[in-house]
Amino acid sequence: MSSKTVLITGATSGIGAHTARLLLDRGHRVAVTGRDESKLKAFLDEAGHPDRLLGLVADAADWHATESVVTRTVEHFGALDAAVANAGFMTGDSIGAGDPASWAPMVLTNVLGPALLAHAALPHLEATGGRLVLVGSVAGLKNSPGNLYSATKWAVTGLAENLRLLATIRGVGVTLVNPGMIDTAFWQGAGVPPFALPPQPIAEAIRFALDQPAGVDLNTLTVRPMGQPV
Repeated sequence: MSSKTVLITGATSGIGAHTARLLLDRGHRVAVTGRDESKLKAFLDEAGHPDRLLGLVADAADWHATESVVTRTVEHFGALDAAVANAGFMTGDSIGAGDPASWAPMVLTNVLGPALLAHAALPHLEATGGRLVLVGSVAGLKNSPGNLYSATKWAVTGLAENLRLLATIRGVGVTLVNPGMIDTAFWQGAGVPPFALPPQPIAEAIRFALDQPAGVDLNTLTVRPMGQPV
């Protein structure tokens, strides 16, 4: 694709960080967000390309922060061609076990976050004929017992389709990217399966979605590692 401006939420590590690096290597302008200022600074220092990389501290589940991030990205780079709703996390416990006090931030980040980004970004994406990418999960296609994280990703699956219905008549593409088991810090010591993929193939899937020509609305990409039974 020709040089574009892409905003990625939750991009200080994992899939978001690998996607940002890949797009920078391809010559694009990238804005990244993270909640932790020190982690964001470390990523910016490591990634390089200061002329084409903008870092913004923001909570994806906060409307005013999200609105500000989109506005500042457009002001800094002049336009917005794509927005990637990547921010999300898993508490690691389940309904019937664990600490319910930790569930609200997960639900808000994973479900409200993409909706807020879409609301803020759509007018700018309409102006450029751009694309909104939502990072879902295979957990949003397959259920498991008491898995609230899975329920949040099922919500993202539904959100992607109702956003597509809204955006397609405005000339904006919507793509849902569903990673399988990926070897990132997301697992938080839970034990990564030996067949888990590195983050790079998911970053490539996001790049592939952004590389679609005008008039093509690529809607769903599911990327599992070989050997994942679910």
